[in-house]
Amino acid sequence: MQRPEEFVPVSLEPNPVIEYYKQFIDRSLLQENLKLTPTERVRKMQEMGRVYAELRRAGAKLRDDRRTP
Repeated sequence: MQRPEEFVPVSLEPNPVIEYYKQFIDRSLLQENLKLTPTERVRKMQEMGRVYAELRRAGAKLRDDRRTP
C-alpha cells in the first residue's frame, strides 16, 4: 500500500511544550461537553455567542455613556 504524496510522518514522542500545557487543561469541562449530543453542543455554542454579543453591546454602551457629558 502506497502512502499519498501529501503524507507527513508524525513523531509519537511526547512534545515537552505540549506536555507542559496539558497540566492547565480542565479535563472535566471536556468530559462534560462530550456527554452532550452534537445538537446540544451547537445550541450551547450559539447561546455563548449571544452572551458574547450582548456583553460587547453593553461594553460599547458603557463606553459611549462615559464619553457624553
